[in-house]
Amino acid sequence: MNRELIAHNKPVFDELHPRVYGTAVGLIVWFTLMAWILFDRSSDVILSLMFVTVLFVVAVGLPWTLSLIYRKFQTPYTHERQSRAISFHDWRDGDFAVWGARLRGRDAAIDVLLPLVAVSLGLTAIGIVFLIVRAFAA
Repeated sequence: MNRELIAHNKPVFDELHPRVYGTAVGLIVWFTLMAWILFDRSSDVILSLMFVTVLFVVAVGLPWTLSLIYRKFQTPYTHERQSRAISFHDWRDGDFAVWGARLRGRDAAIDVLLPLVAVSLGLTAIGIVFLIVRAFAA
């Protein structure tokens, strides 16, 4: 626990670190792979899995494409500001600006990634239980 009442010289960031985005994409890929591996057992499920896969491809591809367009057409000021690479350690220990308030960077990353982790690991656990029950039922 921090004993300082006021944190001095803590940087404040208004963007998530690229590692947080990478982890989110990895969790979405994990969810999609586990859905195909654990639930692709009959021809009735293939269409639903294809729709889920297309949804996630669009959900990841659209923001990625927009970020590429943003980088291409950004102003010189934002280019200078973003050219300084920030380490994940510095980002995590700094503050993250959210709607006029501040969160610790670590807490912001947890808030963003926790739903994706819960859904991905939950689907994996349900799929494993599904396979075990099917093995004992046969």
